[in-house]
Amino acid sequence: MQPPAPVVIRTVNLTKRFSLVRDRPQRLKDLIISRLSFRRAEPEEFAALNRLNLEIHQGESVGIIGPNGSGKSTLLGIIAKVLQPTEGEVWVAGRVAVLLEVGAAFHPDLTGEENVHLTAAITGIPRRKVNLVLDEIFAFAELEEFRDMPVRTYSSGMLLRLGFATATHLDPDILLVDEALAVGDERFQRKCYAWLEEHATRGQTLGLVSHDLEQVSRICRRAIWLERGRVMRDGPASEVLEVYRRSESYRNHLARSGL
Repeated sequence: MQPPAPVVIRTVNLTKRFSLVRDRPQRLKDLIISRLSFRRAEPEEFAALNRLNLEIHQGESVGIIGPNGSGKSTLLGIIAKVLQPTEGEVWVAGRVAVLLEVGAAFHPDLTGEENVHLTAAITGIPRRKVNLVLDEIFAFAELEEFRDMPVRTYSSGMLLRLGFATATHLDPDILLVDEALAVGDERFQRKCYAWLEEHATRGQTLGLVSHDLEQVSRICRRAIWLERGRVMRDGPASEVLEVYRRSESYRNHLARSGL
């Protein structure tokens, strides 16, 4: 019997709260009156994640689904150390590459090639190793002619292509992708999803946040349904997706999206 793969991501009572101010003055007159009456807008706390406990093993391809505001992006942000938890713990083993927001990791005044090297340096990858895959990165991104141009001149689609190619070709142990592919054109989306499908069987751990349930079904063997910061269902992707599709949450999501 083959031993289970080691755990590479573990959360223990993971909680993330954000402060919301609902009664913010909209006009100067309202602001002056509130100051004179000593009234202050009372902040409210919103728990994006609420005592979340889960484990992800090496080589798993995990789709994270749920309606908007369910905590999916917050979870990936904490795993990637972009966000800090309010309470609880998160433990991650291995080097993480993340595609959370198009162009977020790039310096606008540096060229495409310089940004690839900067991204690699931040994650501790030697320059000589980057040079071995640099041509592959720009070929996959279809940006060979633009590698020496500052990325402030790139369109959002070009930034996506460079971000995805950089994240995937630097051989991370864990790859996190959060809805960023929705920005790209349909042809490049298919190219990215084909790459993810192929590499999901090669031992790389994948966390994919997406509203595209068909893509989650094709790429991921496991799915986690989040809602209001809690795990509603966790298991084989086919089973979780079937239950989610029948849920009121999914119907409400479709209605809000006009689908």
